[in-house]
Amino acid sequence: MPSSPGIKPQEHVDMVYISIETAIALASVLGNVLVVLAVYVNRALRNTTFCFIVSLAVADIAVGVLVIPLAIIISMGFNTQFYTCLFLTCLLLIITQSSILSLLAIAIDRYLRVKIPTRYDTIVTQGRAYVAVCLCWMLSFLTGLVPMIGWNTHDAKGNSSSSREIFCKFTAVMSMDYMVYFNFFGWVVAPLTIMIALYGEIFRVIRRQLNQRAEATCDGDRYYQKELKLAKSLALVVFLFALCWLPIHIMNCISFFCPKCYIPKFATYIGIFMSHVNSALNPMVYAFRIKRFRLTLIQITRRCMLCRPIQSTQCTTSTPALTEKVDVNL
Repeated sequence: MPSSPGIKPQEHVDMVYISIETAIALASVLGNVLVVLAVYVNRALRNTTFCFIVSLAVADIAVGVLVIPLAIIISMGFNTQFYTCLFLTCLLLIITQSSILSLLAIAIDRYLRVKIPTRYDTIVTQGRAYVAVCLCWMLSFLTGLVPMIGWNTHDAKGNSSSSREIFCKFTAVMSMDYMVYFNFFGWVVAPLTIMIALYGEIFRVIRRQLNQRAEATCDGDRYYQKELKLAKSLALVVFLFALCWLPIHIMNCISFFCPKCYIPKFATYIGIFMSHVNSALNPMVYAFRIKRFRLTLIQITRRCMLCRPIQSTQCTTSTPALTEKVDVNL
């Protein structure tokens, strides 16, 4: 099929990439804003678990508002000073890293809920949840800003003057050994491995508890049945996380370990927007599968359609404590 007059094939690829990234950004922002709004509207959702989910939602909003536009700009390239370009690329790493660490925090939280259900509320308090969220963001900043203190291509590419302008591209300023050894192996593979291990243990504990339910109470049986349903959702999250993040990092590894290997720009674009689309999927996987979230979102939608102000509400319940804990999380 011939190209349109005056438009090169590479320009077609760039246009498709920008269009897809824009759609992902809009979906990510809209979905995650609804998550935060749902927690604001329904006070019953404001527990430790949803503290981590809101942190994840905020990180994913930042992906749509900041990371994706920056990724588009950097992929197109522009002239700027070396450290200005490096700082912009570090912002991409900081925000995407906070999303990964938030996913890990949620996995740990779910593990503790299943492993020690009777002591969970005393160990995982609201204050400790806030501290954990702060630690996630602090680690994201620290790991993301490592290239700013020297682990970059400044000296390797002969950029002796920091004031001299360069053509800003991700690979022009970011050291590939940092991306492969530190970022990928240290802050993607390691968290992914931990999450797989945690979810595997969650399944093991729930299966064991369900096999011992003959002498248990009805509420206890319902608790672990619903936790099993949640664990299946978490297994889906692990799969989607790996599916979305591994392609771009595998391409980085190929470029690093095999410099002569050619990777088409189109393939690189696919890897980039697959890593970004994870932020748009997170609300569906974590939030929209939760019954109370769905009911709250219906309430928000109805109020918006009727042009009524959205007010914070408190959903009351008279169910037993264990059952209430299950319903809030499912």
